Amino acid sequence: MGMEFVLTWLAVMFPLIFSPGPANITFAAAGANLGIRRSLPLLAGIDLVFIIEGFLVGFGLMAWLIHYPIALRTLQVGGVIYLIYLAYHFAKPKPLQSRSEPPKISIWNGMVIQILNVKGWIIVFTMFSIFAPKLEHESNTTIITLIGMMTILNLSTHLCWIAFGNALTKFASNATSQRLQSVFFPLSLLSVAIWLALDNPIFFIHQQQ
Repeated sequence: MGMEFVLTWLAVMFPLIFSPGPANITFAAAGANLGIRRSLPLLAGIDLVFIIEGFLVGFGLMAWLIHYPIALRTLQVGGVIYLIYLAYHFAKPKPLQSRSEPPKISIWNGMVIQILNVKGWIIVFTMFSIFAPKLEHESNTTIITLIGMMTILNLSTHLCWIAFGNALTKFASNATSQRLQSVFFPLSLLSVAIWLALDNPIFFIHQQQ
């Protein structure tokens, strides 16, 4: 594996992983609402599932899902519902006592987000479909290498989104700005949910019958 391969891989994968999507918008919202340290369980959950998806797709799940695309569409429906739940979680009014007890988000929240995140699955499919054939002579080593590269890029990118959300909070620390942020990030999550819903034919089956 030479430098040309790595640069080509980055040129394809960086825009896919860094671009706004369900996971990245959630990272920014978590960074703004929870801070960097308390957002780490979310990061661990999402990136753990990313690794598992890499092994599943790399070792044969991709072929199965190509024949059953409804499986991805069904996951997307669950993702839309869960994003709406998270938007409510970040936007709902906090009781006064919560000021001394910051909200929490667990590794399980991250795992659910990524399992239902169709963009994440597509990123993994894209990576293997483009780059695995170029290293086919390395067989299993290729799969592990690509998963390792993807994991490093995921961790660094996701930390950037968390830090971005956290920086917005520190930059605008007055009460009015904080109220605006508590609206902006939930609306961002809702916008992603609506975009996914409009892209999913399952939501419109009844209109086609």
